[in-house]
Amino acid sequence: MAELRRLGWDVEHLRLPEGFPRPSPAELAQTEAAFAGIPDGGLVLVDGLAFGAMPQVAERQARRLRLAALVHHPLFLETGLDAAARDALEASERRALGAAEAVVVTSPATAEAVSSSFAVPAERLTVALPGTDKPDASPRPLDRRSEEPPTILSIGTLIPRKDHATLVASLAKIADLAWRCRIVGSMSADPDTAEALRRQIETLGLSGRIELTGAMADVAAEYPKADLFVLASRYEGYGMVFAEALAHGLPIVFCSAGAPRDFIPEAAGRRFEPGDAEGLAASLRSLLGDGEARTRAAQAARSAGQALPGWDETARIVADALSRLEVAR
Repeated sequence: MAELRRLGWDVEHLRLPEGFPRPSPAELAQTEAAFAGIPDGGLVLVDGLAFGAMPQVAERQARRLRLAALVHHPLFLETGLDAAARDALEASERRALGAAEAVVVTSPATAEAVSSSFAVPAERLTVALPGTDKPDASPRPLDRRSEEPPTILSIGTLIPRKDHATLVASLAKIADLAWRCRIVGSMSADPDTAEALRRQIETLGLSGRIELTGAMADVAAEYPKADLFVLASRYEGYGMVFAEALAHGLPIVFCSAGAPRDFIPEAAGRRFEPGDAEGLAASLRSLLGDGEARTRAAQAARSAGQALPGWDETARIVADALSRLEVAR
């Protein structure tokens, strides 16, 4: 929004209720009332977490507004959904996207998923990679050679898709090595998953080595204190924390599925199959036990991070997509 304003756009931020992507009837009514206050012909870019779960609102409002959707990843691909919830979200998002005149997605992988799952034609799709803020400070040393054990950093909300349970299981397999781990992410989005993870850590005797920090308003200060970044997420529509870790020159261990594989070079770390604790443990062991390998991965990560787009470039791509709707009005 800030970059669009710098480009001369008049941007108003309309906050919607917090129940999305599973809004209550009352929250949907509040949403419709909020949209009703937008003048006819208004150009509206709606975050996909809300848009895909408000098909009736989208269809009604599309009769008088120019609607564009910003899709991070299809809602029905969230891990942990039962079949009924998955089918309902898939049908809901298909209807909603049918009412959108343009769909902005965060990666080529998401574009492919949206096209194949919802039959959105290519001419309505725009890929805009999220911007990455580059560190202002001088680059971190590639090998700090500290007396402290290496710090493994993982950032992601404690929900099934992020699969921190596989990370913890893998850490138990390398308990013979020196390391400590910080898992940063909200513990309130899915309390059952968070509690199960806490119990898993305690049962494995890793409470003194793995810290669950909870959510943070700004995670930027975490990267310079880490030696290695890992996230066992089974699917990402882009993966901004991976991009931020690259920009900070951190070796990265990640799943071989989803969008991150498209912008994280193999030389920047290690890959493993989703849910494969043995493979993740082997990847961690190979980097934790070899300082030179970690340094080479850090160099590759830093180079890749510097090549990532900034928010100014992201905003220009989004502005171009929105401008086409303005011209077509």
